[in-house]
Amino acid sequence: MNTMPLHPESSLLHEDDALHEGDSLTPAIPWSATFRAADAQSFSRMASQKRHPRYYTRYGNPLHERVARIVARLEGAQAGLVTASGMGAISTALLGLVRTGDRIVAQRNHYMGTTLLLSELLARFGVTAEFVEQTDTDAFARALRTPAAVVMLESPTNPDCSLTDLGAVCALAHQHQTRVIVDNTFATPLNQQPMQLGADLVVHSATKYLGGHHDLTAGVIVGDDALIDTLWSTQIVLGATLSPMDAWLLLRGMRTLGVRIERINASALAVARALQQHPAVASVSYPGLESHPQHALARTQMRGFGGVMGVRLKADYAGTARFVASLKLARQAVSLGGVDTLIVHAAAMWAGTLSDEALQATGIEPSLVRLSIGLEHPDDLIADLHRGLDAV
Repeated sequence: MNTMPLHPESSLLHEDDALHEGDSLTPAIPWSATFRAADAQSFSRMASQKRHPRYYTRYGNPLHERVARIVARLEGAQAGLVTASGMGAISTALLGLVRTGDRIVAQRNHYMGTTLLLSELLARFGVTAEFVEQTDTDAFARALRTPAAVVMLESPTNPDCSLTDLGAVCALAHQHQTRVIVDNTFATPLNQQPMQLGADLVVHSATKYLGGHHDLTAGVIVGDDALIDTLWSTQIVLGATLSPMDAWLLLRGMRTLGVRIERINASALAVARALQQHPAVASVSYPGLESHPQHALARTQMRGFGGVMGVRLKADYAGTARFVASLKLARQAVSLGGVDTLIVHAAAMWAGTLSDEALQATGIEPSLVRLSIGLEHPDDLIADLHRGLDAV
């Protein structure tokens, strides 16, 4: 086993070396729902051990163990769980920590699935949520004057790339003995480590940057051993089990996370700066730009600024739709964080889910598009985007 302290890029390749079996360079896919015990004593041990990787795949799997170990190491956590989707991770984390009558403090702008979980599903079971403006740390302080079981955070947010002061809010929460969950999907562990800023749990939609190739859905939760054991008991009841094939694809995708994020960080900043100068663009919201209102905070709590940006055009809904449809390299598709650059017309994507009032409250204007930068050469992306803008 390698005991040298490794850089994150090396941990992506070697943190799970001790779990490798056989002489193949790549891990085998254990195509089995269940695993054989050698004797009664072994079976008893397998059945009673939390997160055993070779008992029953809903309880754990060798590939789950490898993925969890790597992400936990990258986030500075002790342990992790993998789930069948990012919402599987968020649902497991929240349902594992709250009881009827509990209260959650959350920021107003979250991933839509998280918002629906907080405002609708949990409400059916007597758990209430108070939503506050994420950029206003004082708003969290006021909300925490009333006891809360959990603070739910996400930074940067979708699609306008607003930031939460993670260190400040975690400190406030802990003053009130309140646990903090942070969705770190947009930043990735290479750009931001919420546990170093005080978070108790970090969740990821591994469908995005961790997997990185638009070919799987998965989620990850990391935290300390005791808390992860508690959540494991919830997870096996919920049944959000990641298949061995998707776990293998996720592990393969994670091997290149270091080089992908380095390229994406650089390309996104170049694209954001170029778009900011175009006369058809009203504004670009990207934490790496000096014009971002929270750029100073971004430089404090992030090492890189990621690949997602919100772009507002000087156009109406129809003109924005024409711009998106005209692009040749940026593909119009949901999700983000993969090798291909993706673009969505935000108002079109959420129009069927949110009312006009809710869209306005979350800053989703008719001219807003979300860009997720991939691995294309930035000059080609800029040329493609400029061609589309010139025609608006």
